[in-house]
Amino acid sequence: MTTTSPAHTLGPRAELDYYDVRALALPMPITALQAWNLVTAEPQPLLQVAFGIRDTISALFGVKRIGGFSGTQRDTIKPGDRLDFFLVEHCASDMLVLTERDRHLDVMICIAIAEQVLTITSSVITHNAFGRLYMLPVGPAHKVIINSDFKRLKRRLDAMATGSATLPPAGDR
Repeated sequence: MTTTSPAHTLGPRAELDYYDVRALALPMPITALQAWNLVTAEPQPLLQVAFGIRDTISALFGVKRIGGFSGTQRDTIKPGDRLDFFLVEHCASDMLVLTERDRHLDVMICIAIAEQVLTITSSVITHNAFGRLYMLPVGPAHKVIINSDFKRLKRRLDAMATGSATLPPAGDR
């Protein structure tokens, strides 16, 4: 599904070094935080290995370890909280804006829901050669990861819509 995103980004499209928008029609209403909880509830083993490799290599260049996704479920969040390695910059029932910034690159992920369509918008600004080099494998991999996450999310929501699974708490944000 292709869509124009109303999402937050790190800057105007022309100034971004990476930009990607993925969208999924949802079979039932959920909040942005529920989408996060469902997608990160069971971290994919290969993704966790990739985060480990990323942390090992990046540490050689003075980049802090991020550790990947913990699977920790959150009922509520507020700006300034952390969802795993991401800083929550904005939260509402229909939108989460998450960032991670360091000396090599800034990353923003915007999880937005409008008219029962989930949109994940990713934007990156690189600051140096290491940031640009880092994005060479991460950019294409990110698209594959989001597509895989969307397939898993759709299967889980379809099961919930038929009553064979339950939805995590909506939270107030």
